[in-house]
Amino acid sequence: MKVRMVMLGKTRRAELRALVEDYLERVRRFATVETNELRRADALDRLRVEPTADWVLVDAGGREVDSEGFARWLGGLRDRGVREVVFLCGDAEGFPDPWRKRAREKLSLSRLTLSHELARVVLAEQIYRAFALLAGHPYPK
Repeated sequence: MKVRMVMLGKTRRAELRALVEDYLERVRRFATVETNELRRADALDRLRVEPTADWVLVDAGGREVDSEGFARWLGGLRDRGVREVVFLCGDAEGFPDPWRKRAREKLSLSRLTLSHELARVVLAEQIYRAFALLAGHPYPK
């Protein structure tokens, strides 16, 4: 399975960028990982993505799940043979309509309001936690 984080705008704070990269490096033990930072939303159309990819919009109004539920959901996609999952992460301005329309699912990371840069860290950590849970790795305990 390939996991892709597509982010509108750059993660400017070096320490947050380092955390995202650290967690995604850990995910690479379990899955292929790719990140794309796009300057503009229309660049989304130029990405080469698996036609059958599942698109997930990270959005405060999305479905709330706990870590175990997220792991079950991600494991279910993997077990059904989904080859690519694309997580769409907006910037401080929110999400353009083309991103919203592309997503099959909306996922909330928290009821709390998070900066877009911190939300990226939380998402990367939860993706790693999900794969660790699925593999029986001791990290999640």
